[in-house]
Amino acid sequence: MTKTTKDWTLPDAAARRALLGQPWPRAGAEEVAARRQAIAAAAEARDVDLLLVYGADRAGSGVPWLTSWPVTREAALVLDLRTGEAELFVQFHNHVPLAGEIAQDCNVHWGGPDTAGRVVEELRRRGGGTRRLGTVGPVTVPLHRAVSEVVADVVPMGGDYVRLRLVKSPAELDLLAVGAHLSDLAALALRDGVAEGTTDHEMADLVERAYVPLGGTTHIHYFGVTPMAAPDRGAPAQFTTGRRLGRGDVLVTELSAALEGYAGQVLRTMTLEDRLEPPFDDLHAVADAAFDAVCAAIRPGATAAEAVAASGVIEEAGYTIVDDLVHGFGGGYLPPVLGTASRPAGPIPDLVFEVGMTVVVQPNVTTLDHRAGVQTGELVVVTEDGAVSLHDVPRGPWLGVGQRR
Repeated sequence: MTKTTKDWTLPDAAARRALLGQPWPRAGAEEVAARRQAIAAAAEARDVDLLLVYGADRAGSGVPWLTSWPVTREAALVLDLRTGEAELFVQFHNHVPLAGEIAQDCNVHWGGPDTAGRVVEELRRRGGGTRRLGTVGPVTVPLHRAVSEVVADVVPMGGDYVRLRLVKSPAELDLLAVGAHLSDLAALALRDGVAEGTTDHEMADLVERAYVPLGGTTHIHYFGVTPMAAPDRGAPAQFTTGRRLGRGDVLVTELSAALEGYAGQVLRTMTLEDRLEPPFDDLHAVADAAFDAVCAAIRPGATAAEAVAASGVIEEAGYTIVDDLVHGFGGGYLPPVLGTASRPAGPIPDLVFEVGMTVVVQPNVTTLDHRAGVQTGELVVVTEDGAVSLHDVPRGPWLGVGQRR
């Protein structure tokens, strides 16, 4: 099946390698300009003509989306929508030279001893006292208080920004396809590299070696190891603990490797054995059925409620979930975030799927006590023909994995 949206076709292996070989930033000037036009239109609808986009401690996707600079310690972007000028304040001082190379169409400055002070100074210079300031990102309370004193009004625009990130551009889909490829390499390295006695620390080393030499970075790698005969963990753990993989164990994993912040996500259940023992065999059969049903429900014009309804096969089989069933992905953990009837993720959002949206479908089917569980799933893109995976690795439980010793 050709994996296409209206104006995008999934890059083949050669195209993905070519993207990996390009220098940073891979989003071109036209792409960044289109993003700024989109946020400017959202701001105009809110009667805002000055924007503060903030990030800190490697969090805050608005700054890289609008400049290509990934947030390190701290980054504050001031966009003057009247003039089109952009000023980027970066911490620490030694991060400024690289930011000057990577950040697109903006003036890069050191944030000084106090980034908030530099931002306030810039807002004053631009006549902030008569202007409405829109904010995007994890703006801290002290920063919010500081800027509130020098502008006419502060308008939170996080929701406006998130809505802009739901439908991906062709350039973003290209990068997500590369992130999916890197995540696939991580899954295959884990499948082929584990052995009896491998610790989850060593699993992290295995997966990172698959993509770091290619220029990829780690978004997450979660591992859950538990004996099938006496299970005590229904979902992958967010940190490694030194737990060792043994004969008769099941390994449940969630892997995301990224290129320039665009990550794939692949979730698989593995064992050194040649079969899954009960109840894991049935849990995985239900998880596969749920994945297929939910993906069949995700199509242009379908609602989030329809996707949740499709997961009813889980409860019908007498099981539940721990992890979210579906979540938007690519630019953050995005809407829709969906659970199931037995483990909702809050009110079902009033959201309709559109061509170009990317979501992770990941049924983490567990027993009711959450002591036994499996996980399967991956990142998919909504096309005219429905949900299509960006990943190439095989589905189903991975049996007889690793090095036999």
